[in-house]
Parts: sequence; C-alpha cells; structure tokens
Amino acid sequence: MTTNKISPELFRVIDANLNRLKEGIRVVEDIMRYLENNKELSSKLKQLRHKSRIEEQELLLQHRDSVNDVLRSTTKSELNRNNIKSIITANFKRAQESSRVLEELFKLQNTTYSENFKHIRYELYTLEKEVMLSSKSN
Repeated sequence: MTTNKISPELFRVIDANLNRLKEGIRVVEDIMRYLENNKELSSKLKQLRHKSRIEEQELLLQHRDSVNDVLRSTTKSELNRNNIKSIITANFKRAQESSRVLEELFKLQNTTYSENFKHIRYELYTLEKEVMLSSKSN
C-alpha cells in the first residue's frame, strides 16, 4: 500500500503530527541526556525518534501550511510549566497523542506505517514510566 492516495489535507495533518511527535520525544531525550546524564534512556528515546518517520518527506513539505494554521498562537495552558517533571509529562503526552493520530490516519492507506506508530505509542508509554520513576528531577 502507498500513501499517494491520501488527500493534501491529510498530509498536512500527518506532517503536523510527525513534527509534534518528534519534538515531544526530543524534549524528553535532551532532558535525559543533558540534565539527567542518563545514556540508556536518552538512547532509547533517540532510537524511537528515528523510527518516527515516513518515506514521503517531500509530499509532507509540499502540503505544509504552518502560516495558515488556525491554532498557531500559544494556548495559555502551554505556558504553565512548574518544573522539569511537568515538562517531561507534557511532552510524553504530546508524543503519545500524535503517534495515536498517525496510527489512525495510516489505517486508511498504509497499515505498515500504522503499526509502526502503534509500536511507537506503546514504547512511549513504557519509556514514560521508566523516565518518571528514574528521573532525579522529580
């Protein structure tokens, strides 16, 4: 199955969620790497981030329209972070939600991609538990 039959509007959703997924993972990865000095967890997160991709990068860029994003401005709740733990939690949730969106959308055309994002989502659940229980910043 290919993703060529996905509408431009859906590629825009896919692009936004891929970016959100990788960004969320990256925030936690960098905290584990530079603040916690946790090589094992930062490596696991990095590997997962690298699995968060599809081959059709050019199509994603063609349909990107961040200028016209109707919710581009920051929501007040996104500005409220009390500590590192709240940043880690917010970014795990962001990544988990995005992987679920990708899993669902790819059920339309590419079950291999869908299964990949399902796997990523479950890995994120596991890593969230590991990170939250091991973090010195709690």
